[in-house]
Amino acid sequence: MLQVSYNLRYENINKDGLVPIRLIVSYNSCRVRKRVPDVKVLPKDWKDQRIKPNLKHECYNYHLEYNLVLDDLENKIKQLYRLSLINGKTLTNEAIKHCLEDKASILIKKDFFQSLEEFVETHKSVRAKGTIKKYNSCIAFIKAFEKSVGYGLGFESINHRFLEAFRDYAFLERSTMNNYYSKLIAFIKTFMNWSLERGYHDNLEFKKFKRNEDDIEVIYLTMKELMVLYHHVFKSKRLSNVRDIYCFGCFTGLRFSDLRKLRPSNVRGEFLSLTIQKTKMTNHVIPLNKMAKEILARYKNTIYEPLPKLSGQKFNEYIKECCQEVGLNEPITITRYIGRKRIDTTRPKYALITSHTARKTFVTNSLILGMSDKVVKNITGHKDEASFMKYVKIAEDFKANEMSRTWDKIEK
Repeated sequence: MLQVSYNLRYENINKDGLVPIRLIVSYNSCRVRKRVPDVKVLPKDWKDQRIKPNLKHECYNYHLEYNLVLDDLENKIKQLYRLSLINGKTLTNEAIKHCLEDKASILIKKDFFQSLEEFVETHKSVRAKGTIKKYNSCIAFIKAFEKSVGYGLGFESINHRFLEAFRDYAFLERSTMNNYYSKLIAFIKTFMNWSLERGYHDNLEFKKFKRNEDDIEVIYLTMKELMVLYHHVFKSKRLSNVRDIYCFGCFTGLRFSDLRKLRPSNVRGEFLSLTIQKTKMTNHVIPLNKMAKEILARYKNTIYEPLPKLSGQKFNEYIKECCQEVGLNEPITITRYIGRKRIDTTRPKYALITSHTARKTFVTNSLILGMSDKVVKNITGHKDEASFMKYVKIAEDFKANEMSRTWDKIEK
């Protein structure tokens, strides 16, 4: 049986006559004593385990605030005791002390899949719709794994055996590419950390999980290809609009999500000023080069100003059509891995062009043209140094090839 009580520490009375209060927790013949921090009282104001208001005292005795502190401590201990009974856990002195220090000390009984859904719900207000969609895709994959393999999923079963079974299912049954598998593991670790912080489990095995991503090719338009696309005269207004949106991304480094939300008020003459959707960077300034200004001028005072709007799916479909029409047919071989199995696929370049390659085109060509790394990152808002270094490597290789191509022709 649990009992929570308070008493006064008269031996520690101060010069103002104030006495500290001590919390006493008794259960199963055990006892925990802890001084209540920052709460002191005049003995005459103490009655029935709480501080009574002293109406005759000239100074307010903080009875409202201090009693809330006492109530909160008592409720914490009682809640901890209830949870210990529900979960069949033995209440310990250490658990009580941790509880009083606001540390997780007892497990809250939660269903694994219900907790996954709770994880998504609690992030809807702070994550982009695209991120929530990815979370749900990961959950669907995990549910399919449990159904196919028959592995009983629970917080305590997320261990090395789970990792091996999940890996085999992903690679052997689903032919999952390594980089998507890495994202699945990252999601599981994020969820397990989130649920650990809430006291839903005490399993730390997931922290040993490693996620390794393969380097992938950076698909971008060379400056020559970009200029061919930019100056091409399309007979279709639909393709002209799509080309302008894409090229504007190539000239500014903006993500497609930010291009779609661009408003006339974001255009400030020589630059753009906007809030970046993904990183929530406010008042982000992007200088406009002459090509970007020309594109904006085409839609000035039209229903499309500052740029036409299009869904991502339609855009990715139409930009391939644009690039095919201008002759971007160079065969490109992309390499992916499923576990250790290598998959090589060769496709014409136009088939690989998507909205995101515009941003890659901006970064790569800016570096090749001599713009400093620092300025490029300031414009694009890149935070991941490793991913940015891929573009730096391409630029360095390009410059080295150009050096060899031009200077090696000179006769000694």
